[in-house]
Amino acid sequence: MALDTETLNLLLDAVRRFVHERLIPAEDALAASGEIPPDIVNEMRELGLFGLSIAPEYGGLGLNMEEEVRVVFELGQTSPAFRSLAGTNIGIGSQAIVLAGTDEQRQRYLPRLASGELIGSFALTEPDAGSDAMSLRVSAERDGDHYVLNGTKRFITNAPIAGLFSVMARTAPERKAGSISCFLVEAGTPGLSIGKPDKKMGQAGALTSDVVFDNCRVPASALLGGEEGNGFRTAMRVLDKGRLHISALCVGIADRLLRDAVKYATERKQFGQPISEFQLIQAMIADSQAELYAARCMVLDAARMRDRGENTTLQAACCKLFATEMVGRVADRAVQIHGGAGYMSEYAVERFYRDVRLFRIFEGTSQIQQLVIARETIKANS
Repeated sequence: MALDTETLNLLLDAVRRFVHERLIPAEDALAASGEIPPDIVNEMRELGLFGLSIAPEYGGLGLNMEEEVRVVFELGQTSPAFRSLAGTNIGIGSQAIVLAGTDEQRQRYLPRLASGELIGSFALTEPDAGSDAMSLRVSAERDGDHYVLNGTKRFITNAPIAGLFSVMARTAPERKAGSISCFLVEAGTPGLSIGKPDKKMGQAGALTSDVVFDNCRVPASALLGGEEGNGFRTAMRVLDKGRLHISALCVGIADRLLRDAVKYATERKQFGQPISEFQLIQAMIADSQAELYAARCMVLDAARMRDRGENTTLQAACCKLFATEMVGRVADRAVQIHGGAGYMSEYAVERFYRDVRLFRIFEGTSQIQQLVIARETIKANS
């Protein structure tokens, strides 16, 4: 159920103020330390940012997809690590439970995820199973009233601080969707260990690491929905929503980059005039604005389709492909407009240039999006 216009505008205004008054001033400290200050985390909890898409009956705000992407447009105006902390709870860290969990699982976990007390993590990727998720090797063997998990997950967002892992594991040897199940595994479970935080090109403060299962025993009640074989299908449904969320984030970041580039161009003078008066600079600004507008329209249109209950696998893939590639181009132009200054870490565009490179890789590479788009298009026209 959608919020009324006044309530939504109040929420957006509150998030906008929080981003500009608290998060943007903290960007440099985050980049230096790789840690989000505890007081900011607490403020994020108070704003309800961890439970945007979780139903009010579980303590969340219950936003629909359009409302969620509008909030994410605002969160994209600052370092993506801030959004990443709450993003797993909003999306891939909670949505498997929302979509397929039992009543008991929802009651046990969703209120704590919505409040931010519990940080969720979505464990799908493995050393030999990235884009080819069907090839995952982490196994879950039934042993009486328990399952025993073995194997390694890789590049798992928020793993070092997560309290709950949605783990995709193989419960049958065949290479088919019904062979993969999802387990809700709590941090601290014997046999579960976390690797060292990854050292990445960008996105300082957005923590990722390996998650290792060594004869990790979990009760049968940890099986999502209480049944085997629904893991792959649930993961794909979760990723459809997550791709719209990431696309919205890219729109927000591109908006910030364009504003920074225009501000610099109007202040920086060469040959006796602001560089914003030079047509080749204007061309980069114009191309960025046009692509940003197109991406924003795509994301809003797809979000509204999802809210109407329509299948948005095609549209989500289109948004993910276009918006993530778009923000990379905008970041490149922003650095170019800044000239030598854009290569210096004192300017935010240098950091964003590195940060946005990841968006074309995770939650489905650009090439995977192309395959999905082609497959869905051929299916729709056959």
